Amino acid sequence: MAAPHRRAARMSASPDRSVAIRRATAVAAASLALFLMACIALHLLRPDLDPVDSQMSLYLIGAWGPLLQSAYVALGIGMVALGWGLRLAHAPAARSAAALLLFALAGTSLSITAYAWMDLPGVNRSMEGLIHGVSAQGAFLFATTGMAVQALNFLRDPRWRRAARWALPWALLCFASVWVLALWRDAPRGLAQKTVIVLILGWMVCTLRALWMRAR
Repeated sequence: MAAPHRRAARMSASPDRSVAIRRATAVAAASLALFLMACIALHLLRPDLDPVDSQMSLYLIGAWGPLLQSAYVALGIGMVALGWGLRLAHAPAARSAAALLLFALAGTSLSITAYAWMDLPGVNRSMEGLIHGVSAQGAFLFATTGMAVQALNFLRDPRWRRAARWALPWALLCFASVWVLALWRDAPRGLAQKTVIVLILGWMVCTLRALWMRAR
């Protein structure tokens, strides 16, 4: 008698999981869209900052700083929602909490970065600036490591193995680019950092699209 009950439970759980995946996908999509629109708007609203030389952290300081702070928090929420949706979409054998945890740590680090200002050039180093630098680097490393772990999870799920063909090399490229950004001090700081951000966002958008197609 137990077997029919288990089958009924699985049948009732599947629609609920699909709804949860669609909701997580919607939250992630809205968060990523908000971040992208805020970044574009800030580059138009802050002509005083050179987009090639100015890091994103400089846009946190000034009249429009709260806009980017909100966008950072939204992106953190979006990463968690994406990780949660992907975990729900995987077969049980391929589910892992590691990627979701890394995305949550990345989102937390990003939120800290938003509200701890960097030290301006020519100003003595402060504890707030140290916290900003550590949390910003942590956000990059947690996010790209989470992307790589998630791409490896794709390989463990037959329905997602085709996605791993592009997701894993892309994630590894993002992870390597974070180290290039940290070690190549002569690179234009603003352009180099924004290139890494675009690579990470591109991976997330493509992964989100794949999740959305499966949720449908």
